[in-house]
Amino acid sequence: MSCSGETIESDNEIIQIKPMILSQLKKAKYGVSDHATVELCHWTKKSFKNEGDCYKMKFYGITTHRCMEFSPAGMYCENRCIYCWRPMEFYNSMKMPENKVAEPEVIVENLMEERTKLIMGHYGDPRQDKKKLDESLLPSHYAISLSGEPTMYPKLPQLIKYLKTLPATKSIFLVTNGQEPDMLQRLQDEDALPTQLYLSTNAANEEIFQIVNKPRYKDSWERWNASLKMISKMNTRTVLRVTLIRDYNCNDELIPEYAKMFKQANPHFVELKSYMHVGRSTNRLEYSNSLEMDEVRHFASEIANKSEVFSVMDESVMSRIVVLQNQERFIDRLIPAYANTN
Repeated sequence: MSCSGETIESDNEIIQIKPMILSQLKKAKYGVSDHATVELCHWTKKSFKNEGDCYKMKFYGITTHRCMEFSPAGMYCENRCIYCWRPMEFYNSMKMPENKVAEPEVIVENLMEERTKLIMGHYGDPRQDKKKLDESLLPSHYAISLSGEPTMYPKLPQLIKYLKTLPATKSIFLVTNGQEPDMLQRLQDEDALPTQLYLSTNAANEEIFQIVNKPRYKDSWERWNASLKMISKMNTRTVLRVTLIRDYNCNDELIPEYAKMFKQANPHFVELKSYMHVGRSTNRLEYSNSLEMDEVRHFASEIANKSEVFSVMDESVMSRIVVLQNQERFIDRLIPAYANTN
C-alpha cells in the first residue's frame, strides 16, 4: 500500500484513489468509482439551462446534454502538460496492472450512478430544462477524455466494445496523448476503435514537445510519432487537437512544420484551440498565454493555406476554436447517428 502516491493498491484489491484525493475530487464535483472518474462538464450544465452547447454539437452534431465525459484512468498520465487544467499534481503511478483494474461493465455502471447523482442536483433549479435533464440520464455519447490518460487502462478495448452494446449509444470519442501506441494498435486489431479518435498535438517539433507536454517517458517523442503515423491508417474518424499557447507553440515560424505534420498524418479534421486560463493550469501559465479569436483564425487559416489539403470548416468563438477539414480524405462532418436528428 502506498502512502505517497495518488492511488492505493494491494495484491488482491482493485486500484483505489486515495481518500484524501477522493475527497478533493468530490468537492470538485467529480464522481469516482475505484480508479475511474466522471464529471458534468461546463457545457453540459449550460445546456441544461439552454444557455449554449459544446462546440462538438456545432461541428459534429453531438447532443451536449446526453454526453457522458469520463475516464477509466482518472489519476494516471504519462505527461505533465503545462496547459492541463485537471488535477495532475496527484498523478504518480505509470502503470495500471491488468489484474488490479475494475472491469468495464463495473466502471460504466458505477459511473452512471455517480453521474445520475450529479444530475439530480440540478432538478431543484427552476432555470433547468426538465426534459433535457430527463434525457441526460441516459447518455447517447461517451467522451473518454476526462482526467488522466485513458489508453493506460489495460481493458480499454473491452470498455469501448461494451459501450457500443448499450442500446442508447450513438457515438464514442476517445482523446489520447499518444504515449501508448500499442494500445491504439490493439483498438485497431480488436475492432474496438471509437467513433472518433483524437490525438493531442501540441508541438511542431521535439523541442517544443518536451517543453509543453513535460513527458515522463524517455522515448516520449518516438511514442507520440508512432501514434501520429497510425492516424492516417485508422479505420475511424480521426482528429488532431492542438492547444495553442502564446510564447510556446504558435509562432508563425512554426506554421510550415505544422502544415507538413498535418499533411503526413492525414486526419479527417484538425482542431486548433486557444489555451484557456482555467483550473490548475493557472499555477503554471498566465492569462496572457491565451490567444484571441482573431489570432486563432489567423493561425488556422495560414496552416490550411500552407498545407493545400485542409480548409477551414467552422469555428466557435466562445471556445476560441477553429476546425479544419481534410479535403483529400473528406467525410461528412456530422456523426452518421446524429445526421438526421439535429
